[in-house]
Amino acid sequence: MTLDTSNMCSHLQKKLFNEDGVYHHLWKAMQDDPELTAVVRSRQLHIYRNGKKVLVLAGKTAPKIIREDEICDLLTEQP
Repeated sequence: MTLDTSNMCSHLQKKLFNEDGVYHHLWKAMQDDPELTAVVRSRQLHIYRNGKKVLVLAGKTAPKIIREDEICDLLTEQP
């Protein structure tokens, strides 16, 4: 999965792409799931499964769960 990170919040980039970032384990799981897609909108990462939005990640605010999904379950797990 590739993303255009030019419009992504720098805080979110650190949380997602740094090895010690709180969302890094989510990013790795997304790489292995062909049903997931992601788009950067309004500096946030919107995650979709089969075209339906499931999760929104932001840099400084809490993640917003849109619908129950296995990727959302990873938010509560520690890497």
